[in-house]
Amino acid sequence: MASALRAAILGRIRVPVAQTLTLNGSKLSLCSTVRSMSSHDDHITKEEVIDRVLDVVKSFPKVDPSKVTPDVHFQKDLGLDSLDTVEIVIALEEEFKLEIPDKEADKIDSCFLAIEYIHNHPMAS
Repeated sequence: MASALRAAILGRIRVPVAQTLTLNGSKLSLCSTVRSMSSHDDHITKEEVIDRVLDVVKSFPKVDPSKVTPDVHFQKDLGLDSLDTVEIVIALEEEFKLEIPDKEADKIDSCFLAIEYIHNHPMAS
């Protein structure tokens, strides 16, 4: 948790950088702002996370797309087993270009929990 918070904070820090260039014997100072320690400019919106999570779940072969909502439970509502749930979590990792630790992945058993986890993940893209 602390490392996620640290990454989120560091991802938002902007550091002023001064550079001096020499042109025809004259020194020019340039000052710009660069972002430190982040490859992501903006975090994705919750609405985008919801849409993409629902699309991933709807595209799963054993799922009836008409039953998929933001609150749907994978096993209770969609009749998926634990292996199916693991496959959906892997598909979500690929969709959002992130790695969900096994300890956290085991807790994701619904669209709601997947949406919350991904939306709060600082590296989701």
